[in-house]
Amino acid sequence: MKSIADAHILVIKVGSSLVTAEGKGIDLAALSKWAGQIAELKAQGKQIVLVSSGAIAEGIKRLGWTARPKALNELQAAAAIGQMGLAQAYEQVFAEFGIQTAQILLTHEDLSNRMRYLNARSTLRTLLDWNVVPIINENDTVTTNEIKLGDNDTLGALVTNLIEADALLILTDQSGLYDSDPRKNPDAKFISEIAADHPELESMAGGAGSAVGTGGMYTKVVAAKRAALGGAATLIASGHEPNLLQRLSQGEAIGTWLTPARSRISARKQWMMGHLQLSGSVIIDNGAVIALSQKHSSLLPIGCVAVNGQFHRGAVISVLNQAGQEVARGLVNYSSEEIEKILRLPSHQIEAKLGYVAEEEVLHRDNLVIRSAFRTPA
Repeated sequence: MKSIADAHILVIKVGSSLVTAEGKGIDLAALSKWAGQIAELKAQGKQIVLVSSGAIAEGIKRLGWTARPKALNELQAAAAIGQMGLAQAYEQVFAEFGIQTAQILLTHEDLSNRMRYLNARSTLRTLLDWNVVPIINENDTVTTNEIKLGDNDTLGALVTNLIEADALLILTDQSGLYDSDPRKNPDAKFISEIAADHPELESMAGGAGSAVGTGGMYTKVVAAKRAALGGAATLIASGHEPNLLQRLSQGEAIGTWLTPARSRISARKQWMMGHLQLSGSVIIDNGAVIALSQKHSSLLPIGCVAVNGQFHRGAVISVLNQAGQEVARGLVNYSSEEIEKILRLPSHQIEAKLGYVAEEEVLHRDNLVIRSAFRTPA
């Protein structure tokens, strides 16, 4: 994809520096420009989801603080205050164009729990069908470092896969991706298009980004890898470009496109791959590694040598080789306690050991994703 002309569903992520005038508070003039451009895209029949940072920066401004706090409770309080202003500002600027907005705050739990994931998907699709523009942010008021998605680049990619969008547009204060850091290397070359699974992509993206947000270029290329799993292309471009969205819809080459592989992975497997924290893991022997990765077999208890963590049937767990490397992940048919009892057993002995048989497999191949399909950092 080199333009958004043929895209029907777009996820647009706008960074903190663009929304808050480099951290000075919500920039209504900038938001109004975005609303106008999105209104034009909607007039072309496109459905738009907006992922917006800026709540914490706006909260800091309203509280009169001179620097971003480090304490989690203070960040959560700033987010709670700032989110009010952010939602009001978007409602105001979109109303000028006759467009209704909806606020959706998501957490990792909303995207890792299967039922909540499906509910979020249904809500978003309903809003799009009603011609509403959902404004999405992470629910920073209740998340902790242990359950945090991490940044809105990641959130944008997960939402892209959640609603099966055609493209993710990451708008930032940078013009796109270079083959090395242009701030350190004056000979760095700009990349207009690259495969999202390019083996050197992450090394190219090394270095920090804006001081206002939390995501540098590295988080953006990792987000592009996640979006590519669902078949979506990702654009990284400067949000300071005038009339950016209209120019993109007309086919103008702006920023860096990260293109997906041709095959599109099923929504259920995208959901499994999108998990940032897993419930636990099983360790398997070399024979099971070969059976999973080369023969696309199910995982049987005879190939399992150990289990880590505590989890219930239906949880998403990781499958590790004996060196501790992730081989696959999937929906497990037994709890950690049950797996502990049937390690190294052939399937026909499960009933004798447990007194019942839920399934012959620990993980069925239809509920497994092999690691080679989702080469994103843990």
